[in-house]
Amino acid sequence: MTTAAIIVAAGKGVRAGGTIPKQFADLRGKPILLHSVTALSSHPMISDVIIVIGAGQQEHARALQLETVSFVQGGAERRDSVRAGLEALEGKSVTRVLIHDAARPFIPATVIDALLATLDHSPGAVPVLPVADTLAKGSDTLGDNVPRAGLNRIQTPQAFHFDAILAAHRAWPDGEEATDDAQMLRRAGHDVALVPGDAMLEKITHPADFAAAEARHAANLVSRSAMGYDVHRLATGEELWLGGVLIPHDKGLAGHSDADVALHAITDALLGTICAGDIGMHFPPSDPQWRGAASDRFLEHAASLVRAEGGIIDFIDLTLICEEPKIGPHRETIRARIAEILHLPLGKVSLKATTTERLGFTGRGEGIAAQAVATIRLPERTE
Repeated sequence: MTTAAIIVAAGKGVRAGGTIPKQFADLRGKPILLHSVTALSSHPMISDVIIVIGAGQQEHARALQLETVSFVQGGAERRDSVRAGLEALEGKSVTRVLIHDAARPFIPATVIDALLATLDHSPGAVPVLPVADTLAKGSDTLGDNVPRAGLNRIQTPQAFHFDAILAAHRAWPDGEEATDDAQMLRRAGHDVALVPGDAMLEKITHPADFAAAEARHAANLVSRSAMGYDVHRLATGEELWLGGVLIPHDKGLAGHSDADVALHAITDALLGTICAGDIGMHFPPSDPQWRGAASDRFLEHAASLVRAEGGIIDFIDLTLICEEPKIGPHRETIRARIAEILHLPLGKVSLKATTTERLGFTGRGEGIAAQAVATIRLPERTE
């Protein structure tokens, strides 16, 4: 069986506020839409991902720089957009399809697994959560309570046999709107099974929902810490860059790049939190393109890798080890620059300085060493 996924991202997201459609707005370091793309495209059972966008959203789509998914232009209503996605899959030997709303960015793999397993004995399946609040009729005044037994809150992704849901869409009457695709499959005479949903799948609709989504995401992360260490020798005729700041001094640090030991140590620490090797693997000193390069590029790259895995940078602790220059006068400027590069509040960057009591190469003024510890939070890995 071949499984594809359709992400419906054609809405304007007016109720969410902002200057761009909400699916392209930032959430946890990347556009909302990318969270769904990552979850679905990385699932081992899903071979194709199609994103349905609205008219005039092509520039937003190109900015995502996605090469492994296909984009399709949707229609005026949600069902028009879903149908456009389904018809784009026709002829590709797809037997099962997941249909998901981009406004629900966080998709647990357990929900995808449950949906696909249920398709072995049902033509359709949807994730649901029980209704926990008391329900009552009324507008201006309170009316009668509505029994909650048997009521469910419907979420996406919803899973279907491809031929069945495509036929249901094609048979749906023009001019009549459907709240979701499961409703359309039921109208066509098919049963739709229920699987347990997840609070992570709550929909982003209003401005306050962004903060709630951030909190849900953070609550499901585990902590990781890693250390980075770097050394460069001091040499006459070189500039002295420390923490992204040019420090006045009679000597500078020698190296292939700008030799910023502070940023190099932090870069290695961040790479270590996601098991991504070290700075030399990503920026080999043998590669001439990095000669004299500003080290903030290396740190930005490491931070982007952390965020690409759904990680949040929690704290950076940096120690500079040298006799000269004195770090105290530059301490706050360096902290501010590191915070700027990593898009962190200043309170999440610590900087200390120490000497080796004139022992060793740092004590003799031959070089500067830096040690950094990075703490992040990210989704727990199972491999």
